[in-house]
Amino acid sequence: MPDAPRVLFYGSPDFALPTLRALIDSPYRPIAVVTQPDARAGRGRSLKPPPIKKLAAEHGIPALQPARLRDPAAIAQIGSLKPDLQVVAAYGQIIPTEILDLPAHGTLNVHASLLPRWRGASPISAAILHGDVETGVTIMLVDETEDTGDILRQRLTQIDPTEHAGFLSDRLAQMGAELLLETIPGWLEGSVTPSAQQPELATRARRVKKQQGRIDWSSAAPAISRHVRAYTPWPGASTQLGTTAIRITEAVVGEGEAPESPGTIVSAGHHITVSTGTGVLDIVRIQRAGKRELSAEEFVRGTRDLIGRRFGTEDD
Repeated sequence: MPDAPRVLFYGSPDFALPTLRALIDSPYRPIAVVTQPDARAGRGRSLKPPPIKKLAAEHGIPALQPARLRDPAAIAQIGSLKPDLQVVAAYGQIIPTEILDLPAHGTLNVHASLLPRWRGASPISAAILHGDVETGVTIMLVDETEDTGDILRQRLTQIDPTEHAGFLSDRLAQMGAELLLETIPGWLEGSVTPSAQQPELATRARRVKKQQGRIDWSSAAPAISRHVRAYTPWPGASTQLGTTAIRITEAVVGEGEAPESPGTIVSAGHHITVSTGTGVLDIVRIQRAGKRELSAEEFVRGTRDLIGRRFGTEDD
């Protein structure tokens, strides 16, 4: 049996955890991980390690955290590890050519879409926001530009019309880890043939910014429902009610036409029904800033005179 390859893993957020766990429990245990630097987070703004760093530490795997992967010192440090194969899952930086050229077996990436659809940093949110009914994962070769490399394998899944980005991310992360382990043996043996992407079919999923979570109540109800799903849990589908910051965590398209101006609450009971630019939206779960998430019914019981008030404005 040939010696196991020296695998170097690149990843940072929760999405990358199933892939690293799968590699650790396989013949392809990483010799090290490359992850993002610790970042300040939370109310205390204390330094927090990336999830991948914590998991690696639990298994005695060293972690490299270069601020810039293109720095000569980072390139030299990674080169000294002499990897045979590199695996990437949501790392967060473009890997330079000098590093891509290191391993004899190349660099494989676990990408959360059916490439070439939704190249880029936020494919899961993009798929939900645009109403895609299916998505999947792609195991691909990494090249010098973002998500343009040849495809090794893909696996498709349906998008449940009620699931938000967090649930879908968890499903795709696990699916990607499993597909990667199914792909590596054949890739190392030379029995997996790469296929080029069709660039004319490519779409781009740009990195989501915090301000994109704000709800535009003049949009149609189906679009707002997708917005809530696409931006839950991050950055959150946000609005305001009077001076109170609000996050809507679950909403479905209601029945009937919009009887009032967009953002106006027209009924409040089991759901909170809101007029939109086209149709009405039924809010199912909702959260005040800094408070726990509530069902719409709980929110209604604790809030006076909701009917007639408008989301998205400071006017009561």
